[in-house]
Amino acid sequence: MSRESRKVVFQNDRGDSLAARLELPGPEPSAHAVFAHCFTCSKDVAAASRISRRLSELGVAVLRFDFTGLGNSDGDFSNTSFSSNVEDLVAAADHLRVTGAAPALLVGHSLGGAAVLAAAGRIPESRAVATIGAPSRPQHVLRLLEDSVPEIEETGVAAVTLGGRTFRIRKQFLGDLEQQNLGERIRTLGRALLVMHSPQDEIVPIDEARKIYDLARHPKSFVSLDGADHLLTRPADSEFAARILAAWSSRYVGARESSGLAR
Repeated sequence: MSRESRKVVFQNDRGDSLAARLELPGPEPSAHAVFAHCFTCSKDVAAASRISRRLSELGVAVLRFDFTGLGNSDGDFSNTSFSSNVEDLVAAADHLRVTGAAPALLVGHSLGGAAVLAAAGRIPESRAVATIGAPSRPQHVLRLLEDSVPEIEETGVAAVTLGGRTFRIRKQFLGDLEQQNLGERIRTLGRALLVMHSPQDEIVPIDEARKIYDLARHPKSFVSLDGADHLLTRPADSEFAARILAAWSSRYVGARESSGLAR
């Protein structure tokens, strides 16, 4: 299979240019997917790049992109919110729809997993959704900000250090989180769902996966990423996740056969 990796730029609903990379398996992909990265990460974080490349080797074209204000995308991160992440996802799907084929598969890591659950209903061509280490409520991210919440509430903005990098978080981000009702969107998802989570995840506890699974209706599946950390740092963990994704999604979006795992 002749793989190709292309740099892509598309615009969101606010006119910001978002940087992306399209991993193509060849001239005729079996399906298209969008990958949403974790909170304050980028499209080039190990899990996003490894899983996207592996899926492309298995026949699925994957668009992974940087949310507004992150990675190589334009815009000010401090002006973003969970809702704007969802809008960015919808814009990514719109771009694929115009340039190739709308995504049948949506994959999200951590808060990106919550975002794909929220965005799925606005992407009618999507038939399957997969989450990796995702919270059942986007409000869960407040645990990472709890020491700064009082300052944000009082002054309207605070500098928060996450993963060794500093980000400005505004009060509007907190307000937007409180307005989210992801539970209802999970209950009415209307798509096949795969929940993947590590029992050793110290950032998003595995109980969050149980809550997502319990809220969802069938068809739904759960796979334990036993031994993996939240970011799937080890190549073997992202490889395992990608192969499971390809095998599972082949029932819904037509991933090709590979190593006996896909259909």
